[in-house]
Amino acid sequence: MPESRRTKELPATLLTDPEMIDACRVRDFARVFRLVKARAGIYPSMIARQCELTPSRVGEVIAGQRQLLHMDVIERIADGLRIPGHMLGLARREWETPPALAEREPPGPLHPPAGLRPLAALPGVEVDSILALAAGAKPSPSTLQALRSSIEDYWRHDDEHGGETLRPAVVGQLRYVEGLLKGRRPTPMQNGLYGIAAELARLTGWTYFDARQYQQARAYFSEALQLAREIDDHPFMANVLACMSLQATYQDKPADALALVSAAQDQARFASGATPRVRAMLAMREAFAHATLGDRKATHDAISEAHSQFERIHEGDSDPAWVMYFDEPKLIVDTGIAHGRLGEAAIAEPLIADALVREDPANQRGRAFHALWLARTQLQRGKLDQACHTAMEALVPAAAVSSERVAGHLREFYEQLAPYREVPAALAFEARLRAMLPPPGQRTPSSIRT
Repeated sequence: MPESRRTKELPATLLTDPEMIDACRVRDFARVFRLVKARAGIYPSMIARQCELTPSRVGEVIAGQRQLLHMDVIERIADGLRIPGHMLGLARREWETPPALAEREPPGPLHPPAGLRPLAALPGVEVDSILALAAGAKPSPSTLQALRSSIEDYWRHDDEHGGETLRPAVVGQLRYVEGLLKGRRPTPMQNGLYGIAAELARLTGWTYFDARQYQQARAYFSEALQLAREIDDHPFMANVLACMSLQATYQDKPADALALVSAAQDQARFASGATPRVRAMLAMREAFAHATLGDRKATHDAISEAHSQFERIHEGDSDPAWVMYFDEPKLIVDTGIAHGRLGEAAIAEPLIADALVREDPANQRGRAFHALWLARTQLQRGKLDQACHTAMEALVPAAAVSSERVAGHLREFYEQLAPYREVPAALAFEARLRAMLPPPGQRTPSSIRT
């Protein structure tokens, strides 16, 4: 049906009303049309237009003078009024899967380099000239501090809105710092620039990972490793390897995930700068890998190690800035997720619920992830109504952040509801989902942040 002819969604309260369900079941369109008029404000003339019927025919149906029996007409009514197919004894309609949950093809490969890029490799003479001038400048300690501060801003923006929109700025800054690295500078300054470039490369990789563009993510993570190796920053190398391990769990490559986190722990053992917080974070990533493999004992052992290391944290620890996100709520929610990956929903549910209450409201992506994990565990425990309610709460932060990983979690939960499509709670969730998450090309700030 052309977009211009579509009407608003029927309210969830109408689709879940027993009278409406019964009227649809027996295909009593006189009752259906009367309910649509009374409860949704869609009048006969509008019904006729939406369903490609004549107004007189709709009037005859409402008056009980005509029945609608032809399948093509019933399908037009389902599509025109957005009545789920199963309510009318039809197959699931194409529009019932919200466009926001449709799989999106990733863009073609961008071929980021495996190592540092020479200035000549950058596109455009003008850009080369500008960066050459920048490389000739003499950065000061305040330059390093400004760059580190901008990285903190990038990470905050990534949590609140997703990394896709900030990626061009991050890549531009990465190129700028790589240009500065071409000059000869005192060792402390040069090492500081290498560290900043490594963090920018990791952040770029993270934005690709969050967009589920895994090949690009791996290339930038590899570049971050190379930059960190230049200055023997073993804790940071452990951090990058931990990111790559997490990506492997998303790619359903648990053996790779375990190998990568084991390498990360080797780097941490080699480094004097690996604080208890760093070791706790790495142990939790190990738990994720074991849980994905289905190894219950190894998962429980890794969880215990994470909590043991976390208990050793002291206020005076010199934790690197990049690990400060791993606080107590994060430890608890990750513990719940690890149990959830093992199918231990009864253990996972209260842990995730507790952490969600204490999570920073500004971390939109985290709140969306964790609420969907909570909904998943509730569904596994047979708490359908509660699971759908939790998932509806997750839609608010999910709509506010641009993240294909969030969309993937939402899609998985949506697919897990397939056996319950006719249950009122599931119908209400689907209606809310379509209302809050319009097709990606139609999103506007006002439509995704209500």
